[in-house]
Amino acid sequence: MVLAELGGQIASALQKMSNSTIIDEKALNECLKEITRALLHSDVSFPLVREMQNNIKKIVNLEELAAGHNKRRIIEQAIFSELCKMLDPGKPAFAPKKAKPSVVMFVGLQGAGKTTTCTKYAYYHQKKGYKPALVCADTFRAGAFDQLKQNATKARIPFYGSYTESDPVKIAVEGVDTFKKENCDLIIVDTSGRHKQEATLFEEMRQVAEATKPDLVIFVMDSSIGQAAFDQAQAFKQSVAVGAVIITKMDGHAKGGGALSAVAATKSPVIFIGTGEHMDEFEVFDVKPFVSRLLGMGDWSGFVDKLQDVVPKDQQPELLEKLSQGTFTLRIMYDQFQNILNMGPLKEVFSMLPGGAADMMPKGHEKESQAKVKRYMTMMDSMTNEELDSSNPKVFNESRMMRIARGSGRLVREVMEMLEEYKRLAKIWSKMKGLKIPKSGDMSALSRNMNAQHMSKVLPPQMLKQIGGMGGLQSLMKQMGSGKDMMGMFGGKDK
Repeated sequence: MVLAELGGQIASALQKMSNSTIIDEKALNECLKEITRALLHSDVSFPLVREMQNNIKKIVNLEELAAGHNKRRIIEQAIFSELCKMLDPGKPAFAPKKAKPSVVMFVGLQGAGKTTTCTKYAYYHQKKGYKPALVCADTFRAGAFDQLKQNATKARIPFYGSYTESDPVKIAVEGVDTFKKENCDLIIVDTSGRHKQEATLFEEMRQVAEATKPDLVIFVMDSSIGQAAFDQAQAFKQSVAVGAVIITKMDGHAKGGGALSAVAATKSPVIFIGTGEHMDEFEVFDVKPFVSRLLGMGDWSGFVDKLQDVVPKDQQPELLEKLSQGTFTLRIMYDQFQNILNMGPLKEVFSMLPGGAADMMPKGHEKESQAKVKRYMTMMDSMTNEELDSSNPKVFNESRMMRIARGSGRLVREVMEMLEEYKRLAKIWSKMKGLKIPKSGDMSALSRNMNAQHMSKVLPPQMLKQIGGMGGLQSLMKQMGSGKDMMGMFGGKDK
């Protein structure tokens, strides 16, 4: 995924500093030099990188720190904080309200994936109970209306456009009026793009915005745009009142850092990122969990949110009860594999876990990993109820494994591999024993009862050391809390 390399380089720089015998000015400068190099290599604009470096040096004054302070932790938290600050303009984007008509206008250059993103945005809100509609005001690109029509039909979203009318302003106004009469509460206007910034593009955008009076203008940017991102975003901001940014094509091998510079240029928050062509490859962007995942620390709150979407409400209390007991059966593993497959692209789901399932999702092998999960489930389909409900792997003697292999059309060796994966996940699951389950029995309240003690058991030792041990984990959870129920990357309530 885009930015995975950047995250790896920053994490590596932090690890090198953590391994230093003495944390002095030299160690700090070496760490910052590597992080600076990584950010510039990923096309983050130079002024932003320089500002970040200066801010960290102001925060971390090694000479003034008392001997008892954990310098590693202070430096790591300063870096985390500054990366968040780089991506957070400090103000929320306009949020549409149900049953009240809102107009959202999309702008951006041709080729950024604007039309596809319009449909993804509509589809996302449709699943949340909104009544969206799409208006194609792009009369510049041949086939734009056909593409929007095809996408909208597939997602079962009403659309408006014309093959004969050439005035985008007229189409936009007619489309918005039509859908307001039909009581649609989210009317999305797709505008023209160009291959490069042109006066005609900006003039057209201004006219459409003036005529439709959008509640929100979203700037769509291709993640591979590079160093030109800052200037491009600024030019759009000067022409129309950009209120939010969506970054597309975050699934490729582009450097991607340049697109993040768009936040600084527009002073508007990133609200979504597109991670693939499919309708569900579209993620809500939340700064702290994103930076957490960027540094390989996972996003526990995002994982619980996704799991909550696919686990039926009536099954949540039972699942949480099993979690608190620390008992893990093959049936539970089967059910959770099923849930994970329903949560969307596996590479995104597994990146949210803080080390728990990294072995099952090697970089660049997402399809093989998905096939492996399905293969494991096929083998479990050949098991008896007694085998599925047992939490003792010793019940699987040679004859049972041969029977399961024959029944699923797999090799005995593959059955043994699946049982090893079960043992590994059972070990992680068992560490959650004793977790206080909320009386409501729903997963949204789970993370409020997760404290640093529980998370320290789940995290790999190397990562816990990098965070700064138990004290560092508690501080980081507190830092990421900001009053939310779901506290940052792990969740948890600071005591």
